[in-house]
Amino acid sequence: MTRRSVGFLAAAGTALTIMGTLTAVPAAASANAVDYTAIVALNNCSGSLVRPAGVANTDKALVLTNGHCVKFMAAGEVIVNQPSQRTFTLLNPSAQNLGTLTATKLAYATMTDTDLALYQLKESYADIESRYRTKALTLNTAHPRQGADIRVVSGYWKRIYSCKIDAFVHQVKEASWTWKDSIRYTPECKTIGGTSGSPIIDTADGSVVGVNNTGNEDGGRCTQNNPCEVDAAGNVTVRRGINYGQQTFQVNACVTAGNNIDPNKAGCTLPKPRR
Repeated sequence: MTRRSVGFLAAAGTALTIMGTLTAVPAAASANAVDYTAIVALNNCSGSLVRPAGVANTDKALVLTNGHCVKFMAAGEVIVNQPSQRTFTLLNPSAQNLGTLTATKLAYATMTDTDLALYQLKESYADIESRYRTKALTLNTAHPRQGADIRVVSGYWKRIYSCKIDAFVHQVKEASWTWKDSIRYTPECKTIGGTSGSPIIDTADGSVVGVNNTGNEDGGRCTQNNPCEVDAAGNVTVRRGINYGQQTFQVNACVTAGNNIDPNKAGCTLPKPRR
């Protein structure tokens, strides 16, 4: 998983080899062509400007990325409403830099059951649309579909990966983390370091159905950078070179007034902070 984000390795003094410069890869033609609209780059990861169902234009906007792009969190750890001034580079449809967005807080983050983080910005959706002519991507409210045509869009590398949802995995285990009902990609999505936090976009309607987070690099069994699959009977399968993401439809049920995230809201299934 550390290869999905690049900043932590440098911070730890570990060498990271970048194999050449990656250039933008256009998405294949589809019912809804996917580009870099509402995609953001973090200093170590990718992300996207997202809009849950039912929020107002005047609400402060949210940026979606991975929990591990915040930090490597302990199993069971959940962060809610932590002040933050993290910045994000907003891209235009052609992957050119439009400007900088700034967070006021980390609204939610965890690496338990899923691997996601949501930052709330000082800018509203209306502010961003007025200044940058950019609308947020919609967070789909339904469980994604097996076989769906998807794009994984990296703001860090300005690269788009094209593949399909191969299957949903009962559990993906990596070191001390366990993620449930994970999205497994078909082999064409060969995501790399820096693609952590990229939105998984369903080309059928252009909505976000998940967030990219990990993949098995070397064929290792359930170790860091080598996640394994565990089925309901406890059987373990290792798929070298296969990559995974986490679903995001659950976020919608956790949104409260003002586009805040409350894991204790009735119907919210996201992990809750320890009491």
